[in-house]
Amino acid sequence: MDSVDIPSISVIIPVYNGGKAFYECLSKLALADPSPLEIIVVADGDTDGSWLVAQEFDATLIRLETSGGPAKARNLGAWTARGDILFFVDADVTLYPNTLGLIAQQFQQQPDLAALIGSYDDAPGADNFLSQYKNLFHHYTHQVSSEVASTFWGACGAIRRSVFQTIGGFDEAYRKPCIEDIELGYRLKRAGYSIRLCKDIQVKHLKRWEPISLLKAEIFYRALPWTELILRDRRCDADLNLNYANRLSVVLVFALMGNIFAGVLIPWLWLVAPVLAVGLLLINLDVYRFFYDKRGLLFTLQVIPWHWLYFFYGGAAFAYGALRRYLGRLPLPELTLVWGAPKSK
Repeated sequence: MDSVDIPSISVIIPVYNGGKAFYECLSKLALADPSPLEIIVVADGDTDGSWLVAQEFDATLIRLETSGGPAKARNLGAWTARGDILFFVDADVTLYPNTLGLIAQQFQQQPDLAALIGSYDDAPGADNFLSQYKNLFHHYTHQVSSEVASTFWGACGAIRRSVFQTIGGFDEAYRKPCIEDIELGYRLKRAGYSIRLCKDIQVKHLKRWEPISLLKAEIFYRALPWTELILRDRRCDADLNLNYANRLSVVLVFALMGNIFAGVLIPWLWLVAPVLAVGLLLINLDVYRFFYDKRGLLFTLQVIPWHWLYFFYGGAAFAYGALRRYLGRLPLPELTLVWGAPKSK
């Protein structure tokens, strides 16, 4: 491979209060081979000294006194960057030594490629059940999806700097960790740019999920704003979380719940409930087989109710978001989000 043809990479990391995960992120990045052209850290109003950690690793530092959100932070890093490729990484993600080399190779071999996204690996950093389930499910979803991607991903996403500048960067109206990366991907596709899902480019997610933080983030900072984006752009690609199996599973979950409640008045309807439950199991058999292979039977049995709950709140959020858009009167709960941990005002 001719070195003059290898595109240079600027790594951009927005961080609020990154803690130990951020230190590990930079530690692993220091082992990258080849090394990036530069590492740009945007300390977004942090209060835990994350900006000092960035200085310790000799990263280019942009420090904000107050938080403007990851969209703004990523944009500030991107406008400063000099590399041919902008590689966005979350502060609770670690790279493998060959990650940057694989990214550079993809862009070198595909001159028409505008952007790419990777995948979480199958060994999440946090060891509690919910973190293992959520991050493994994310890994599975990316590994079985089409390589022709319809969206972008800020945790492990690379884009040509020229394309990023042309498209206008992330939408800074998203002031919380939200779907600003998905929205950018939609604009890229609408403008005719190509995005590739590279399943061999994998990173490790260190985030620890707890029930409340997971549900708040999934509903208020993903499902509801994603619904608004889908309805605004009239775009609902059958990709990643929106594939047809997931859509059918949402219908079956609501049918199952309706059947159980209706059975109070019409008991014979309860005979249909097992049929619906078996249907849900069969439709998602590949998912459960994946978890069984990775973590065994007991883990998989714990996964099933959380997986069905995921279909429930995703479907409910979409229905609420659609009604809110078309009726224009339904309020959204007012929340603030400390990066990674949504809290009610």
